[in-house]
Amino acid sequence: TVTLGDLQTGDKARVSAFRKSGSAYRRKLLAMGLTPGTCFRVCRVAPLGDPVQLQVRGFQLSLRRHEAVAVEVVRL
Repeated sequence: TVTLGDLQTGDKARVSAFRKSGSAYRRKLLAMGLTPGTCFRVCRVAPLGDPVQLQVRGFQLSLRRHEAVAVEVVRL
């Protein structure tokens, strides 16, 4: 399975599920619009890989890598 943390700049993907290990971030990510079925694009990845900036639902969202690995995605 591919996680949001595995994506590179310019990749497009769709949220498929949340990992059980990321249950602490699940509510936070859902509140920010990363619900299953949501499509997004990776805009930027910081030079050291943390944080990751996404374009989702018309706004920019930045996530830390340890939050991003909790989201399983399907590449588009």
